[in-house]
Amino acid sequence: MSVTDMADMAPAARPRSLEDRRLRKGILFALPAGLLLLAIYIVPLLVLGGFSLTDYRLGALNWHFIGLENFAHAFADPVFLRALRNTVLYAAIVIPCGIFLGLGVALLVHGRKRTRGFWEFAYFLPVTATLVAMATVWQFLLHPTLGPVNAAITFLGFDPVSFLGNPKLLIPTLALIGTWQVVGFNMVLFLAGLTAIPKDLLEAARLDGAKSPIDRFLTVTWPMLGPTTMFVTVTTSITAFKVFETVAVLTKGRAGSETLLYALYLEGFDYSNTGYAAALTLIFLAIVLVLSIGQTLKLEKKVHY
Repeated sequence: MSVTDMADMAPAARPRSLEDRRLRKGILFALPAGLLLLAIYIVPLLVLGGFSLTDYRLGALNWHFIGLENFAHAFADPVFLRALRNTVLYAAIVIPCGIFLGLGVALLVHGRKRTRGFWEFAYFLPVTATLVAMATVWQFLLHPTLGPVNAAITFLGFDPVSFLGNPKLLIPTLALIGTWQVVGFNMVLFLAGLTAIPKDLLEAARLDGAKSPIDRFLTVTWPMLGPTTMFVTVTTSITAFKVFETVAVLTKGRAGSETLLYALYLEGFDYSNTGYAAALTLIFLAIVLVLSIGQTLKLEKKVHY
Protein backbone atom coordinates (compact mmCIF):
# COMPACT_ATOMS: atom_id res chain seq x y z
CA MET A 1 0.00 0.00 0.00
CA SER A 2 1.42 3.33 -1.02
CA VAL A 3 1.73 6.40 1.17
CA THR A 4 -0.97 8.08 -0.94
CA ASP A 5 -3.48 5.29 -0.21
CA MET A 6 -2.80 5.50 3.52
CA ALA A 7 -3.33 9.24 3.44
CA ASP A 8 -6.69 8.72 1.73
CA MET A 9 -7.83 6.28 4.44
CA ALA A 10 -6.82 8.48 7.39
CA PRO A 11 -9.72 11.01 7.11
CA ALA A 12 -12.24 8.15 7.15
CA ALA A 13 -10.68 6.58 10.23
CA ARG A 14 -10.70 9.79 12.25
CA PRO A 15 -14.51 10.36 12.14
CA ARG A 16 -15.05 6.73 13.04
CA SER A 17 -12.78 7.06 16.06
CA LEU A 18 -14.57 10.26 17.08
CA GLU A 19 -17.94 8.50 16.79
CA ASP A 20 -16.71 5.62 18.97
CA ARG A 21 -15.51 8.04 21.64
CA ARG A 22 -18.85 9.81 21.67
CA LEU A 23 -20.63 6.47 21.96
CA ARG A 24 -18.47 5.46 24.93
CA LYS A 25 -19.09 8.81 26.62
CA GLY A 26 -22.84 8.42 26.07
CA ILE A 27 -22.78 4.95 27.62
CA LEU A 28 -20.82 6.26 30.62
CA PHE A 29 -23.33 9.09 31.12
CA ALA A 30 -26.27 6.64 30.94
CA LEU A 31 -24.62 3.97 33.10
CA PRO A 32 -25.51 5.44 36.56
CA ALA A 33 -29.17 5.85 35.61
CA GLY A 34 -29.20 2.38 34.06
CA LEU A 35 -27.69 0.79 37.17
CA LEU A 36 -30.18 2.66 39.36
CA LEU A 37 -33.06 1.47 37.17
CA LEU A 38 -31.72 -2.08 37.36
CA ALA A 39 -31.35 -1.98 41.16
CA ILE A 40 -34.69 -0.31 41.93
CA TYR A 41 -37.02 -1.85 39.33
CA ILE A 42 -35.64 -4.74 37.31
CA VAL A 43 -33.96 -6.81 40.05
CA PRO A 44 -36.86 -6.45 42.57
CA LEU A 45 -39.30 -7.40 39.81
CA LEU A 46 -37.30 -10.54 39.00
CA VAL A 47 -37.09 -11.43 42.72
CA LEU A 48 -40.84 -10.84 43.02
CA GLY A 49 -41.45 -13.18 40.10
CA GLY A 50 -39.29 -15.82 41.74
CA PHE A 51 -41.12 -15.57 45.08
CA SER A 52 -44.50 -15.83 43.32
CA LEU A 53 -43.57 -19.35 42.14
CA THR A 54 -42.84 -20.62 45.65
CA ASP A 55 -44.66 -21.23 48.93
CA TYR A 56 -42.16 -19.09 50.83
CA ARG A 57 -43.34 -17.56 54.10
CA LEU A 58 -41.52 -14.68 55.74
CA GLY A 59 -38.84 -16.06 58.07
CA ALA A 60 -39.24 -19.67 56.97
CA LEU A 61 -36.09 -21.75 56.47
CA ASN A 62 -37.65 -24.23 54.06
CA TRP A 63 -39.67 -23.47 50.97
CA HIS A 64 -40.72 -25.30 47.82
CA PHE A 65 -41.22 -24.45 44.16
CA ILE A 66 -44.96 -24.71 43.40
CA GLY A 67 -45.19 -23.15 39.93
CA LEU A 68 -48.39 -21.25 39.17
CA GLU A 69 -50.36 -22.53 42.18
CA ASN A 70 -50.36 -19.10 43.84
CA PHE A 71 -51.97 -17.53 40.78
CA ALA A 72 -54.56 -20.31 40.56
CA HIS A 73 -55.31 -19.91 44.27
CA ALA A 74 -55.74 -16.14 43.82
CA PHE A 75 -58.51 -16.51 41.25
CA ALA A 76 -60.25 -19.07 43.46
CA ASP A 77 -59.87 -16.99 46.64
CA PRO A 78 -63.17 -15.26 47.56
CA VAL A 79 -61.29 -12.54 49.49
CA PHE A 80 -59.15 -11.65 46.50
CA LEU A 81 -62.12 -11.73 44.13
CA ARG A 82 -64.09 -9.47 46.48
CA ALA A 83 -61.10 -7.10 46.71
CA LEU A 84 -60.85 -7.06 42.91
CA ARG A 85 -64.57 -6.33 42.57
CA ASN A 86 -64.40 -3.56 45.18
CA THR A 87 -61.39 -1.98 43.48
CA VAL A 88 -63.09 -2.02 40.07
CA LEU A 89 -66.22 -0.42 41.57
CA TYR A 90 -64.10 2.19 43.36
CA ALA A 91 -62.24 3.01 40.14
CA ALA A 92 -65.47 3.14 38.12
CA ILE A 93 -66.67 5.94 40.43
CA VAL A 94 -63.42 7.83 40.99
CA ILE A 95 -62.12 7.93 37.40
CA PRO A 96 -65.05 9.71 35.66
CA CYS A 97 -65.91 11.86 38.68
CA GLY A 98 -62.29 12.87 39.25
CA ILE A 99 -61.77 13.76 35.58
CA PHE A 100 -64.95 15.72 34.91
CA LEU A 101 -65.02 17.47 38.28
CA GLY A 102 -61.37 18.43 37.83
CA LEU A 103 -62.19 19.81 34.38
CA GLY A 104 -65.24 21.68 35.68
CA VAL A 105 -63.31 23.24 38.54
CA ALA A 106 -60.47 24.19 36.17
CA LEU A 107 -62.92 25.94 33.84
CA LEU A 108 -64.40 27.89 36.73
CA VAL A 109 -61.04 28.81 38.26
CA HIS A 110 -59.53 29.71 34.86
CA GLY A 111 -62.10 32.46 34.46
CA ARG A 112 -61.27 34.08 37.80
CA LYS A 113 -58.86 37.01 37.99
CA ARG A 114 -58.50 38.36 41.52
CA THR A 115 -59.51 35.21 43.39
CA ARG A 116 -57.84 32.62 41.14
CA GLY A 117 -54.91 32.05 43.51
CA PHE A 118 -57.21 31.44 46.45
CA TRP A 119 -59.32 28.86 44.62
CA GLU A 120 -56.26 27.09 43.26
CA PHE A 121 -54.89 26.79 46.79
CA ALA A 122 -58.24 25.66 48.22
CA TYR A 123 -58.75 22.88 45.68
CA PHE A 124 -55.10 21.75 45.63
CA LEU A 125 -54.85 21.53 49.44
CA PRO A 126 -56.09 17.88 49.63
CA VAL A 127 -53.23 16.86 47.32
CA THR A 128 -50.59 18.33 49.62
CA ALA A 129 -52.15 17.04 52.84
CA THR A 130 -51.25 13.66 54.32
CA LEU A 131 -53.96 11.25 53.27
CA VAL A 132 -53.83 9.33 56.56
CA ALA A 133 -54.52 12.54 58.49
CA MET A 134 -57.29 13.51 56.07
CA ALA A 135 -58.83 10.04 56.41
CA THR A 136 -58.98 10.59 60.17
CA VAL A 137 -60.76 13.90 59.56
CA TRP A 138 -63.24 12.17 57.25
CA GLN A 139 -63.82 9.54 59.91
CA PHE A 140 -64.93 12.29 62.27
CA LEU A 141 -67.02 14.06 59.61
CA LEU A 142 -68.91 10.86 58.77
CA HIS A 143 -69.37 9.65 62.35
CA PRO A 144 -73.00 8.50 62.82
CA THR A 145 -73.54 10.48 66.05
CA LEU A 146 -70.77 13.08 66.39
CA GLY A 147 -70.08 13.98 62.77
CA PRO A 148 -71.37 17.23 61.22
CA VAL A 149 -72.56 15.39 58.09
CA ASN A 150 -75.07 13.31 60.04
CA ALA A 151 -75.91 16.35 62.17
CA ALA A 152 -77.00 18.12 58.97
CA ILE A 153 -78.93 15.03 57.83
CA THR A 154 -80.71 14.85 61.19
CA PHE A 155 -81.46 18.58 61.06
CA LEU A 156 -83.21 18.04 57.73
CA GLY A 157 -85.47 15.44 59.34
CA PHE A 158 -83.81 12.24 58.08
CA ASP A 159 -82.34 9.36 60.04
CA PRO A 160 -78.55 9.28 60.54
CA VAL A 161 -76.62 7.32 57.93
CA SER A 162 -73.81 4.95 58.88
CA PHE A 163 -71.54 5.67 55.93
CA LEU A 164 -68.69 3.52 57.25
CA GLY A 165 -70.83 0.81 58.83
CA ASN A 166 -73.22 -0.03 56.01
CA PRO A 167 -71.50 -2.52 53.62
CA LYS A 168 -73.49 -1.14 50.67
CA LEU A 169 -72.22 2.40 51.30
CA LEU A 170 -68.59 1.61 52.11
CA ILE A 171 -67.10 1.62 48.61
CA PRO A 172 -69.16 4.64 47.38
CA THR A 173 -68.09 6.54 50.51
CA LEU A 174 -64.42 5.65 49.98
CA ALA A 175 -64.81 6.64 46.33
CA LEU A 176 -66.21 10.02 47.40
CA ILE A 177 -63.08 10.60 49.48
CA GLY A 178 -60.89 9.41 46.61
CA THR A 179 -62.58 11.83 44.22
CA TRP A 180 -62.07 14.67 46.69
CA GLN A 181 -58.38 13.76 46.77
CA VAL A 182 -57.72 13.72 42.98
CA VAL A 183 -59.85 16.69 41.88
CA GLY A 184 -57.24 19.27 42.91
CA PHE A 185 -54.40 17.57 41.04
CA ASN A 186 -56.52 17.14 37.92
CA MET A 187 -57.58 20.77 38.17
CA VAL A 188 -53.95 21.92 38.01
CA LEU A 189 -53.29 19.75 34.95
CA PHE A 190 -56.37 21.04 33.17
CA LEU A 191 -55.47 24.63 34.08
CA ALA A 192 -52.10 24.12 32.38
CA GLY A 193 -53.89 22.79 29.31
CA LEU A 194 -56.35 25.69 29.26
CA THR A 195 -53.54 28.24 29.56
CA ALA A 196 -51.79 26.69 26.54
CA ILE A 197 -54.82 27.15 24.25
CA PRO A 198 -54.25 30.20 21.98
CA LYS A 199 -56.86 32.88 22.49
CA ASP A 200 -56.87 33.46 18.74
CA LEU A 201 -58.58 30.09 18.24
CA LEU A 202 -61.37 30.99 20.63
CA GLU A 203 -61.81 34.37 18.96
CA ALA A 204 -61.84 32.77 15.51
CA ALA A 205 -64.46 30.27 16.66
CA ARG A 206 -66.60 33.12 17.99
CA LEU A 207 -66.37 34.96 14.67
CA ASP A 208 -67.27 31.77 12.79
CA GLY A 209 -70.54 31.45 14.65
CA ALA A 210 -69.70 29.77 17.97
CA LYS A 211 -71.38 32.49 19.99
CA SER A 212 -72.04 30.64 23.26
CA PRO A 213 -69.28 29.45 25.63
CA ILE A 214 -70.61 25.87 25.30
CA ASP A 215 -70.14 25.96 21.52
CA ARG A 216 -66.59 27.30 21.86
CA PHE A 217 -65.82 24.65 24.49
CA LEU A 218 -67.04 21.80 22.27
CA THR A 219 -65.38 23.05 19.08
CA VAL A 220 -62.08 24.42 20.42
CA THR A 221 -61.38 23.89 24.12
CA TRP A 222 -62.28 20.22 24.48
CA PRO A 223 -60.37 19.04 21.36
CA MET A 224 -57.32 21.10 22.36
CA LEU A 225 -57.39 19.50 25.81
CA GLY A 226 -57.01 16.03 24.27
CA PRO A 227 -53.39 15.38 25.37
CA THR A 228 -54.11 16.71 28.86
CA THR A 229 -57.26 14.59 29.15
CA MET A 230 -55.36 11.47 28.12
CA PHE A 231 -52.68 12.08 30.74
CA VAL A 232 -55.26 12.87 33.44
CA THR A 233 -57.22 9.71 32.60
CA VAL A 234 -54.17 7.45 32.91
CA THR A 235 -52.89 9.03 36.14
CA THR A 236 -56.34 9.04 37.75
CA SER A 237 -56.84 5.38 36.85
CA ILE A 238 -53.53 4.39 38.43
CA THR A 239 -54.32 6.42 41.55
CA ALA A 240 -57.76 4.82 41.82
CA PHE A 241 -56.39 1.28 41.64
CA LYS A 242 -53.73 2.13 44.23
CA VAL A 243 -56.27 2.98 46.95
CA PHE A 244 -54.93 1.85 50.32
CA GLU A 245 -54.66 4.55 52.98
CA THR A 246 -58.36 5.32 53.32
CA VAL A 247 -59.20 1.62 53.61
CA ALA A 248 -56.46 1.06 56.20
CA VAL A 249 -57.55 4.03 58.34
CA LEU A 250 -61.34 4.08 57.94
CA THR A 251 -62.39 0.44 57.64
CA LYS A 252 -59.30 -1.78 58.09
CA GLY A 253 -60.84 -4.05 55.49
CA ARG A 254 -63.88 -4.93 57.57
CA ALA A 255 -67.36 -5.59 56.23
CA GLY A 256 -66.09 -6.53 52.79
CA SER A 257 -64.27 -3.27 52.04
CA GLU A 258 -61.01 -4.92 50.96
CA THR A 259 -59.19 -3.53 47.94
CA LEU A 260 -56.36 -5.06 45.93
CA LEU A 261 -53.53 -3.27 47.71
CA TYR A 262 -55.05 -3.87 51.14
CA ALA A 263 -55.52 -7.59 50.44
CA LEU A 264 -51.93 -7.72 49.24
CA TYR A 265 -50.77 -5.95 52.41
CA LEU A 266 -52.64 -8.39 54.64
CA GLU A 267 -51.20 -11.45 52.91
CA GLY A 268 -47.65 -10.14 52.83
CA PHE A 269 -47.29 -8.45 56.21
CA ASP A 270 -50.05 -9.66 58.54
CA TYR A 271 -50.18 -13.29 57.42
CA SER A 272 -46.54 -13.48 56.16
CA ASN A 273 -47.60 -15.34 52.98
CA THR A 274 -44.74 -13.88 50.99
CA GLY A 275 -45.10 -16.16 47.96
CA TYR A 276 -48.83 -15.60 47.66
CA ALA A 277 -48.44 -11.84 48.22
CA ALA A 278 -45.82 -11.75 45.44
CA ALA A 279 -48.30 -13.41 43.07
CA LEU A 280 -50.99 -10.86 44.02
CA THR A 281 -48.50 -8.06 43.40
CA LEU A 282 -47.77 -9.32 39.89
CA ILE A 283 -51.49 -9.59 39.18
CA PHE A 284 -51.97 -6.02 40.41
CA LEU A 285 -49.08 -4.75 38.28
CA ALA A 286 -50.46 -6.57 35.24
CA ILE A 287 -53.91 -5.02 35.72
CA VAL A 288 -52.50 -1.49 36.05
CA LEU A 289 -50.16 -1.99 33.08
CA VAL A 290 -52.89 -3.33 30.79
CA LEU A 291 -55.27 -0.57 31.88
CA SER A 292 -52.70 2.18 31.29
CA ILE A 293 -51.56 0.89 27.90
CA GLY A 294 -55.14 0.22 26.78
CA GLN A 295 -56.31 3.69 27.73
CA THR A 296 -53.29 5.30 26.07
CA LEU A 297 -53.75 3.40 22.79
CA LYS A 298 -57.49 4.08 22.71
CA LEU A 299 -57.28 7.76 23.59
CA GLU A 300 -54.25 8.38 21.38
CA LYS A 301 -56.42 7.95 18.29
CA LYS A 302 -58.79 10.70 19.48
CA VAL A 303 -56.19 13.20 20.61
CA HIS A 304 -55.52 16.35 18.55
CA TYR A 305 -51.97 17.65 19.03
